[in-house]
Amino acid sequence: MFKKIRDALERALEAATPPPDLGEIASQMREAVIEQKAGVRGMREELARAEEILAQEKAQLAIAERRRELATGIQDSETVTVAEKFIARHQERIAVLERKVVVQREELGMAERDLAEMTTQLQEAARRHPKLGSERSANDAWNGLGAAGMDRPEVDLEHDLLKTRVDRAAREAAADAQLEELKKRMGRE
Repeated sequence: MFKKIRDALERALEAATPPPDLGEIASQMREAVIEQKAGVRGMREELARAEEILAQEKAQLAIAERRRELATGIQDSETVTVAEKFIARHQERIAVLERKVVVQREELGMAERDLAEMTTQLQEAARRHPKLGSERSANDAWNGLGAAGMDRPEVDLEHDLLKTRVDRAAREAAADAQLEELKKRMGRE
């Protein structure tokens, strides 16, 4: 008896629920792809920064090792001791940064795979539902006109949205870096 009531209620809800708006779904999918692209770009930039910091740290280690060798050569035990402390610090930082770079590379790989999958899904949806692909055909038309020498208007909302998100990600990353630097300073003093 309850099953019949539940089934009747579900049928009534299904009948009362309007079908999903494919345009809205496609818009959400495009928005998700744009966000993912911005995220991937930000992750690439963060990885490049981490690799740069790692290279700088390795250069500092080489300098400290060279100083230790020079101090050993002139039998300056105090400088040797100081150099060994710096060497230990740089080696520790390098180990942490190397792990960080590995993790960032793995995370970037996952994000790139997700982006590829999302893009494929969006393309598949546009192929199955031609109305969803109307934006693509408009882009194709503009590209054709561009090839013929006509410039497209300067309105590129996706690019502006992507740029805004990348700028925000960069500001957040800079703030995080400043916070980490402040934490390091507070921990040393």
